[in-house]
Amino acid sequence: MPWHSGVVRLLVVEDERRMAEALQRGLEAEGFVVDLEGTGPGGLDAARFGGYDAVVLDIMLPGLSGYTLVRTLREEENWVPVLMLSAKDGEYDQADGLDYGADDYLTKPFSFVVLLARLRALLRRDPAPRPAVLEAGQLRLDPAAHRVMRDGSEVALSPREFALLETLFRAHPTVVSKERILDSVWGGEGAVDGNLVEVYVGYLRRKLGRERIETVRGAGYRLAP
Repeated sequence: MPWHSGVVRLLVVEDERRMAEALQRGLEAEGFVVDLEGTGPGGLDAARFGGYDAVVLDIMLPGLSGYTLVRTLREEENWVPVLMLSAKDGEYDQADGLDYGADDYLTKPFSFVVLLARLRALLRRDPAPRPAVLEAGQLRLDPAAHRVMRDGSEVALSPREFALLETLFRAHPTVVSKERILDSVWGGEGAVDGNLVEVYVGYLRRKLGRERIETVRGAGYRLAP
């Protein structure tokens, strides 16, 4: 039985035919409806007008790169969840994908189980359209541009720090549990130490100001009003 209820439609944009067909078989076995596109322009048109629940997107595509594709979608305020795939490795490549507006990133070769878990995490997120800029007091977060401003000055964050802060922003002013943060920021990575949340909250406090993130004992964290 599929893990979800109802029909979930996925678009896979991948020019390596064997890889694309293997993903299609695996995802359809999990109950998804999957369409394939093998070029950047074809993938962009499908993502624009196909009404998909999520997109699995390769970076190196004929006609249009995955980076340009996802950036174009975000500039058009199309917020379909995008999981990027790349044969390129390294933090800077991952940061590039997230900077252009992708929601998550996997490096080839990857485990299908991990890809499936990442997709599930993306599909559990709030599907409501994301505003261009999120605000909480003197903090501003721009998801499409992957920028954070504090008191009018830009703050440099790592991809994990940005994902954690965005999770807190989207829940503001409510509390976010440690479990929800782990799922949103580290979803699909197997056994992840829950103490990582405290470590990364500490990183954010040092960069943004300790008073900006509140600890709610026994419940989790929230942005200060």
